Amino acid sequence: MNKIVRSTIPILPYNVNVATWHALERARLTSLGKTPSFADGQIAEVAKVNGLILVTNNVSDYQDFLEVTFVNWFVI
Repeated sequence: MNKIVRSTIPILPYNVNVATWHALERARLTSLGKTPSFADGQIAEVAKVNGLILVTNNVSDYQDFLEVTFVNWFVI
């Protein structure tokens, strides 16, 4: 019999608050000629809305987002 394994890692929702912030930031950046990838926008906004620090080695993908705190894990 297979057992159901539940994750102990929290899974953060992509909810209305995140979607709204994502849409506003994407529109702002696009108007500046800096259209981010859709997935990077989703990642950035989930972190921002949940008050998290985004840890990445691709800081250039996130540097133009407003109010998103990120740190380069490679240089820690």
